[in-house]
Amino acid sequence: MLAFAVRRILISIPILLVASFIVFALGTFAGNPLDPLLAKNPPAPPNVIAAETQRLHLDQPLIPRYFAWLGGLFRGDFGPSVVSTVDIGSELGARFWVTLRLIALAMVIALILAVVVGVISAVKQYSAVDYTATFLGFLFLAMPSFWLAILLKQGGIEFNNAMGDQVLYTIGASSVPPPSGFGAQVADVLGHMVLPTISLALISYAAWSRFTRASMLEVINSDYIRLARAKGLSRRRVLVKHALRTALIPLTTVTALDIAAIIGGAVVTETVFQWRGMGDFLLQSIRADDVYAASSWLLVAATIVIGFNLIADLLYGVLDPRIRYA
Repeated sequence: MLAFAVRRILISIPILLVASFIVFALGTFAGNPLDPLLAKNPPAPPNVIAAETQRLHLDQPLIPRYFAWLGGLFRGDFGPSVVSTVDIGSELGARFWVTLRLIALAMVIALILAVVVGVISAVKQYSAVDYTATFLGFLFLAMPSFWLAILLKQGGIEFNNAMGDQVLYTIGASSVPPPSGFGAQVADVLGHMVLPTISLALISYAAWSRFTRASMLEVINSDYIRLARAKGLSRRRVLVKHALRTALIPLTTVTALDIAAIIGGAVVTETVFQWRGMGDFLLQSIRADDVYAASSWLLVAATIVIGFNLIADLLYGVLDPRIRYA
C-alpha cells in the first residue's frame, strides 16, 4: 500500500503543475490588476505605475512569471498581492482554518446522515420511511446551495425575532469582539457554525444517501449475504459487518469526487453568511484581478481534491479485503 500511495503522489504532481499553469494563465489574461490605478482621477504618476508593474512582475512574460511564482511556493512565498500590505500566504492560511472547520463538520454530518438514512431506506425498501427519505433527498438535491443558505439565514433571523434574543447566529464566523474565556469562545464559534454547516451538509447528504441506498440494495441481494444469513448470523451482524462495509466503497468514491463541489458550496455558503474564509478570499481576489492570490487559492483547492482522492483509493483496501495493492 505504501508503494501504491507513493506512485499516486508522483502521478499527482504533474497533474497539479498543469492545473496550476492553466489557472495562472487564465488569471493573467482575465484582467489587468493595474486598472484601478490607471482609472484614478487625477491619474497616478508614471513612476508609481512603473513601480507597481515591477512589484507585480507584470513587466515579465507569462512563462518566467509562472516559474518564478512556482519557485517561490517552495520557499513559502505565494507572490505579491495587488494590495501591498497583504501577505497572501498568511491570509490564505488564516482563512483556510476558518473554511476547514466548516467543510470538515459538514462532511462528517452529511456522511453520518447518508449512511444511516441510506441503510434504513434499503432495509425498509418501498416503505413509508423509504418514500419519505427519497422525497427529502431529492428535495435537497434539487435545491441550489445559495437558495438553501438564504432560506436558513432568513429562518434564523425570524426565529431570533420570535424569541426576542440572539439564539441563532446569521452573520460572521465568530462574534466581534469575541467573548472572554476559552469555553465561551468555543461555544461562540460553534454557535456561528450551526446554520452554515446545516446548509452545506444537507446538499451533500442528499446525493450521498441515494448512493448508499442503491449500493446497500445491491449488496444485500448478493450471494455471500444470503450465505451469511443461512449460517445463522444475526441480522445486525450481517448488515454492519458484511453488507455495509462493502456498500461503503461507492460512497467513498463519490465523497472523494464531491470534495471539489463541497469547496465550491463553501464559497457560496460563506458569502451568504458573511464569513471571512477561503470563499471570501477567492471572490476578493477575482474582483481585484489578483492573479497570485487566486492562483494560490486554486492550488490549495486542487491539492485538497487530489489528497482526498488518494485517501479514497487507500480506503478501498481497508473496506474490502479482496482489494490488494501490489
